[in-house]
Amino acid sequence: MARTLVKGLGLVFSGEIAAPRLDADALLIEDGRIAGIGRASEFAGEGAVIDARGCAVMPGLIDNHVHPAFGDWTPRQNQLGWIEAMVHGGTTTLVSAGEVHLPGRPRDPVGVKALAIAAQRCFAAFRPMGARVIAGAPVPERGMTQADYDEMGAAGVTLMGEIGLGTVRDRDEVVEAAAMARKAGLTSMIHCGGPSIAGSNLMQREVVIAADADIVAHINGGPTSLPAAELTKVIEGTSRAIEVVHNGNPRNAIHAMNVLREMGRLDRLVIGTDSPAGSGVQPLGVMRTISLLCSLGGLDPGIAIAAAGGNTARFRKIQAGRIAIGAAADLVFLDAPIGGAGTDAAEAFAFGELPGIGMVLVDGEVRTARSRNTPPAARIPEVAA
Repeated sequence: MARTLVKGLGLVFSGEIAAPRLDADALLIEDGRIAGIGRASEFAGEGAVIDARGCAVMPGLIDNHVHPAFGDWTPRQNQLGWIEAMVHGGTTTLVSAGEVHLPGRPRDPVGVKALAIAAQRCFAAFRPMGARVIAGAPVPERGMTQADYDEMGAAGVTLMGEIGLGTVRDRDEVVEAAAMARKAGLTSMIHCGGPSIAGSNLMQREVVIAADADIVAHINGGPTSLPAAELTKVIEGTSRAIEVVHNGNPRNAIHAMNVLREMGRLDRLVIGTDSPAGSGVQPLGVMRTISLLCSLGGLDPGIAIAAAGGNTARFRKIQAGRIAIGAAADLVFLDAPIGGAGTDAAEAFAFGELPGIGMVLVDGEVRTARSRNTPPAARIPEVAA
């Protein structure tokens, strides 16, 4: 049995909104999963040892909104290695909102199904730096039937791409598409706000609420947001997840968070980047959004991490984003950056800093030591044995 003891932890962020910080200084990893959470003295035995040297640990973050194509390449920016770069930014699970940037993307029902199944299959077998890319997110097009969604669901597709990025845009057809996806077992999301790429649509409050999709995509715009008053009505008009993204309006991201906080429903908050996009590839996009919500929105860092962890996992029905017994040992070790205002990772987020990442594990394996993308962390873990 592959066994690793992680000791010397400072803060332990669980990724769970109900208990965002854990009273522990050690984790036990067996066969790539978390087998123990507690004190190092409780986990005597042979195996590798990682000494965290007092830094914090959080679960690998989930980016709820990416647009992959095939492989670790994005035609949107003609860039290689963007998924590996995300791992260096602490994101170990990426969820597709539609493979819309693929050159020549098909829009007929047969082509939509073929692309979704192919993307799902390819990324199930391809994990750059260990990252999980949950792909195969068909964008609803006119002419698709319940049988089409059932076929995709039976083939292993679990997602529907953003409603509104294709020809399905009017209220009744949007409602029908979301209902068909749910019946087939696919989680759904609806574009909210102004058009983004060519062929997409302005999706306004009435249609977004009526759709009752599992996730309201980029409530703060992707990149163009509806006015704040309209966002409040959207949030109050649905009980589903509300997503804020890096590539949107930062002011309205904080507005949306505040509305959810006033409602006592921060468990509905999820985080994405909506990348790659016209504004580029953002390997640190999820962490930057956490920093925004903490520093300018006053959100507790543990809650913000849960928004990119357990909250997303719950709405997406996936196993990721949590430090819990039996969970995959996807761990990100982080600390205040050298020269920054904070003394630990939580204070760094609160001051608007980006913590430095000293190590990333996926399935219990070290995938990178010091991140090439973050500033140097004050404390960095060491593999002691």
